[in-house]
Amino acid sequence: MAQGEEKAATSREGRRGREARRAQRLQARAASVPWIQRRVPTTEILSPEAIATIEANAERLLEEVGIEFRDYPSALARFRDAGCDVQGVRVRFPRGLARKLASTAPREYVQVARNPARSVRIGGDSLVFAPVYGSPFVHDLDGGRRYGTIEDFRNFVKLAYASPFMHHSGGTVCEPVDLPVNKRHLEMVYAHMRWSDKPFMGSVTHPDRARDTIEMCRILFGQDFLEANTVCTSLINANSPLVWDSAMLGAAEAYAAANQATIITPFILSGAMSPVTVAGTLTQALAEILAGVAFTQLVRPGAPVIFGTFVSTLSMQSGAPTFGTPEAALAIYGAGQLARSLGLPFRTGGSLCASKVPDAQAAYESAQTLLPTLFAGTNFVLHAAGWMEGGLASSYEKFAMDLDQLGMMHVLAGGIDMSENAQAFEAFREVAPGGHFLGCAHTQANFESAFYRSSVADNNSVEQWEAEGALDAPRRANALWKRMLAEYEAPPIDPGVDEALREFIERRKASMPDATH
Repeated sequence: MAQGEEKAATSREGRRGREARRAQRLQARAASVPWIQRRVPTTEILSPEAIATIEANAERLLEEVGIEFRDYPSALARFRDAGCDVQGVRVRFPRGLARKLASTAPREYVQVARNPARSVRIGGDSLVFAPVYGSPFVHDLDGGRRYGTIEDFRNFVKLAYASPFMHHSGGTVCEPVDLPVNKRHLEMVYAHMRWSDKPFMGSVTHPDRARDTIEMCRILFGQDFLEANTVCTSLINANSPLVWDSAMLGAAEAYAAANQATIITPFILSGAMSPVTVAGTLTQALAEILAGVAFTQLVRPGAPVIFGTFVSTLSMQSGAPTFGTPEAALAIYGAGQLARSLGLPFRTGGSLCASKVPDAQAAYESAQTLLPTLFAGTNFVLHAAGWMEGGLASSYEKFAMDLDQLGMMHVLAGGIDMSENAQAFEAFREVAPGGHFLGCAHTQANFESAFYRSSVADNNSVEQWEAEGALDAPRRANALWKRMLAEYEAPPIDPGVDEALREFIERRKASMPDATH
C-alpha cells in the first residue's frame, strides 16, 4: 500500500472510531428519556388583555360567522342538540358554548407505547418530538428527489426508533405511493407497530382507515386495555378557513369514540387561508380549534385532544409558502398562550423549511422554527425531523441533521444545573489563579457529559477535515443515517400478536379492490 493510501486508510479508521464513540455517548446520554421535561420558562408575548381580545374575537367569529361542517349530518345533529344555530352546513355557536363543551377534554394524558418504558406524557411541562408527516416525495444525496415507497416509510420508522432524541414514531412519515391508496394505511400502521415500540399515530384519510387503525390497536394492546387507555394520537386538520370536512370529522369521531387522542389543527398559510395579520390568524385558528374540540367532546366527553396549530406565512410576490419567518414565530408563541388559557396540550412547530436541499437555508429556517417551538411551551411536535421543500419531501440527510438539533434541545430544555456538582466549587479550590481547568479532578469527573457533542458537526482543524475527505454536513449526515440503518435492530414483538396483525391486514386487503384515490 502506498504511503498516501495508508494514511487515508488510517484516517478513515480513526474517523469511524470517533463516530462510533460519539454515537455511543449520544445513545447513553438520552436512552432513558421517553420525553423531555421542560425546565425553562415559556415565552409569553401576549398580555392578558391581548389574550382576552383574541378569545373574544374568536367567540364573535363563532357566533356571527360560524363554522361549516360539510357532508357530515351527525355532526350537525350533535351541535343542534347542544344548542347551536344550524343553518344548512353552517354552525353558529352561542357565545361561550364551544369553550364550555371543550372544557371536558383533559389537560394532559399519557399515550401508552407497546414498550411501556417508551410511553409519553402529553401536556404540562412535557415535550414530545415526532418525525416529519405527510410528504409524497423523499430525498437523499444518492437518489435525489423521488416518490416515497413503503421501503422508505419503514426506513424512516427505523431511524426514528434508533434515535434517543425522537420520542414518538409519528404517522405518515412519507407517502408510500407504490401501494394502493385504500390499502397503504394498513402497511403504514403495521410498520409503526412492528419496526418500532415507540408511540405512533393512526390513519385519518378516511373514517374506515381510522377504524382499521383502532382495530389493529385492539389486536396489539387488547380490547379492554384500549377502552381504558390512549395508545394512538392522530392528526385532524381543519380545511381552513372555517371548514371541517367529512373525512376529518369521520376520523375524529372514530378516534374520540374509542378514547384515542386527536390533534385538532387548522393548517394555515397566512394571507391565503387566514388574514395577513398574526392577531387575525390566531383568532381564526382559535375558533376552528374550539369548534373541532367541541365536536370530539360531544362524541365522547373526556376524550383526549391536543390544541394544534400549523401556521406559515405566504410570499405576497409568488404565493409560495415561507418558513422560519418572524411572523410565524410570533404565531407559535401566541398560540401556546391560547392553548394554556384553554387548558389543553399544545402542538405546533418542528424543523420546517422551504429549501429543496439540506443546505444553509434549510438549517436557518428550521432553527427559526424549532427554537420558538421549545420556548412556546409546545407539548407535541410534528415535523421535528426530516421536513424539507415545504413538507413535500422527507429528506434522509435532513432527518439525521435534525436529530442532532433535537439532541441539543434536550440539553437546552433542561435549563441550568444548579446542583452542588454543577456549582463546581471544588474546581475553584484546586485551580490556582492563572491556571487552567483541563486537568483538574472536577473536569476529569465530568468531561464525558459536560457538553453536548454533535453527531453531525465537524470541529476539527481544517487539515484534519481535509484529510478525512473534506465532507460537508449533508455528506456527513448521509453516512450517519446509513450507519443507523445498518445497525438497526428490531424491537421484539409477540409472535402471536404479529401473526394476528398480518391476518387482519391481509383480510382487509382482500375485502376490497385496489383504488387510486
